[in-house]
This record gives sequence, C-alpha cells and structure tokens, in this order.
Amino acid sequence: MDASILTVLVQDGITTGAIYALLSLALVLVFSVTRVIFLPQGEFVAFGALTLAAIQNGQAPGTALLLLALGGVTLAVEAGSALRLPQSRARLRRRWPWMLVTQVLVPLLVVAITRYVDLQTLAMPLQILLALLIVVPMGPLIYRVAYQPLAHSSVLVLLIVSLGVHLAMVGLGLLMFGPEGSNTRPFTDLQFNLGESPVSGQSVIVLVTVAALIAVIYLFFERTLTGKALRATAVNRLGARLVGVGINQAGKLSFAMAAAIGALCGILIAPFTIVNYESGFIIALKGFVGAIFGGLASYPLAALGAVSVGLVESFSSFWASSFKELIVFTVILPILLWRSLTSHHIDEEA
Repeated sequence: MDASILTVLVQDGITTGAIYALLSLALVLVFSVTRVIFLPQGEFVAFGALTLAAIQNGQAPGTALLLLALGGVTLAVEAGSALRLPQSRARLRRRWPWMLVTQVLVPLLVVAITRYVDLQTLAMPLQILLALLIVVPMGPLIYRVAYQPLAHSSVLVLLIVSLGVHLAMVGLGLLMFGPEGSNTRPFTDLQFNLGESPVSGQSVIVLVTVAALIAVIYLFFERTLTGKALRATAVNRLGARLVGVGINQAGKLSFAMAAAIGALCGILIAPFTIVNYESGFIIALKGFVGAIFGGLASYPLAALGAVSVGLVESFSSFWASSFKELIVFTVILPILLWRSLTSHHIDEEA
C-alpha cells in the first residue's frame, strides 16, 4: 500500500461512512422517540435508489402505486378507529378534507405524473425531487398503519412488528423492481487533485450533502418548537404527553424524517454501486452498527461509530475483500460487550 492507495481508501471510507452516519442518526431518532428498532430503514434506502433509477430509465416506478395503496389503507384505518371510538369522530371530521388531499389526491397526482410525463426529459434535480416525493410520505403512513395502534407496547412487540414490516417491504420491492439491481447516473464526472491525491467530485457532493443535512437537523432540534417537542419525547415520553406534546404526531414526524434520510442515502449511494430490492438492508445494518456504538441514544457517538464502520469496510475491502462483510459485522461484538458492561438497566415507561 502506498500513499495514493491509502488516500483513496480513506476517501472511500469517509464517503460511505458519512452515509452510514445519516442512517445511524435516523435509527437513533426513531428509537428515541418511538422505542421502535426500525428494521425497514434499509427498504427506504433501496426504494429511494430504485425509484430514481426507474425515473431515469423513463419507467413508472411501482412505488407510486404503493404510496397510493398506503394512503387508501390509512384512510380505512382512520375510519375504523373512528367507528370504534366515538370521541375520535369529531377529530376525524375536522381532519377528513386534509387527509383526503394528502393521502389520496396527492398520490393520485404523483401516479399521473409518473404515467403521463416523459420522466427522462426532467432535469436530475427534478427527478430526485420526484423520487423523494414518492418515497418519503410512506414513512408516516407506515407508522399510522403498523406502529401507532401498538405505540404503548413493549420494545419486543415493536421489534416483531418491525420485522414483519421489513419482510413485507422486501417482498413488495421484489414485486415492483424485480431481482435485478440498478444504479443511477453520476451526479458529476468532475475529478481533481488535492495535492498528489485524486479526489472524486461524487465524493465531494456526498460529503457536502451529508454535512448540510446534519446542520439542518441540528438547527431543527435546537431552534424550532417542533424539534424541541421531539427532543422532549425522546427524553421522557410520559412527561412530554403531560405537557401537551402529541406522541402520535411525534412518531409520524420521526418516521417521515427517517424515510427522508433513508431515501436520500439511497439516492446518494446509487451512483457508486448497484442497488437491488434487498441490498438496502445490509446498508442500513451497517448504520445500525454505528447506532449501537452510540447506545441508540447518542447522536455524536452514533455518527462517529458509523464513520468508523465506513473506514473499516474500506480497508477490509483492500486487505480481505472476501471477508469484508464478516469483518464489519464482527465489529459489533466488542461494542455490545462494552455496552453490556457499562450501561445501567432502565425500566420501560408505562
């Protein structure tokens, strides 16, 4: 190994580690607010990448129809809840027009765009925006259908629900996109040298995007009332409820943010590698290793752990590419041991 190879490996490790850091932040956010270990995070990564790939190939992505179906199911769940709980009927009557617009009319408009607009002629920023518009709203819809009815259940029950949602989304991904993988067009072909080391414009775009998104998330949590409400829910769910924070609204928002982060990570990683319907799970699992490093509670430690995972993966691919995945996931064992020895048991909230 010489200096140029070392530079390339470090660059690749930091780039992929930055994406894993975003995924670990999303996993920590969802767990802190809802106590859900969000196994389907990887499916949002795959759906984001494959939806953009379909758009760039001029095909109508199946995720648009999935969004419409989820909207219809959510409306049916809301109606059923109102029939069972009389106190919910007045609230449902007030929210019905807004729900009809967001869960039926907007998905119908998205489906019409994907069917009747020449998607290949759209500029890449518009293609990315359309892909995000299709995938991101699935997050709060999935929360409402699968998780909200069990919001006060134990972590184990919520984990089992996550496993079921993950398996369902993997099957739907196979149905919508097929077994073949796809990748997207590069954001730029720019290459330049930093001293004697070559630097890819693709990597710069990924790092700048990740840094900007982390800054926006920080400002959201520090400077906005909604962000502070999410922080309060993460610190103490019961206390947040007592001061008027809507737990269900917080859950939906955290799932929307996790879906947005997952879809964006898929879009960022798709030019580098071929993504298929099930590869998102492995990508998100590496983010989960970083989240475990932070104890599913600390954002800075999770980000640091995720970047470390990226560097370990990069150097493992050079020294022992056949055992790259084994080495990466073996890293979690000493972390779990360290966590088990240093963490104190805390009873779950009622």
